[in-house]
Amino acid sequence: MACFLVPLGEAIVTTVVQKVAENKEKKVGSEKTGNTGIKWSRRLSWLNKMLWGGSIMLVLDHIWNGEVTFRPPFFTALGTTGGLANMLHEMATLGVAMAAAVTAIWGVIILIAELRAKARVRQSLQQL
Repeated sequence: MACFLVPLGEAIVTTVVQKVAENKEKKVGSEKTGNTGIKWSRRLSWLNKMLWGGSIMLVLDHIWNGEVTFRPPFFTALGTTGGLANMLHEMATLGVAMAAAVTAIWGVIILIAELRAKARVRQSLQQL
């Protein structure tokens, strides 16, 4: 029904945060974050791509299945008795779970990128 609204909301917020981080990095002249050289704005761009892509795919899936329409009330659940409660329950359970899973996977990706970058730095220092 409307589970895609939670990751979509997170995508909007993280996009704003990414733009703020980019502006801050330009003002400060910061090219690197920590020892690895991966900027926060770049890290957030990875999360944004995952969230926006997943949200768009979910919207298309819901349109395909007829759960979202192009006429009011847009969500077919809102046209039934108790539909709002069901929609909010789905957002609170499935939507939050999907957003949390995507964010957790992004965290693992960041961890792997950091470890690989640190290993490269260590390797280059040993070769000196």
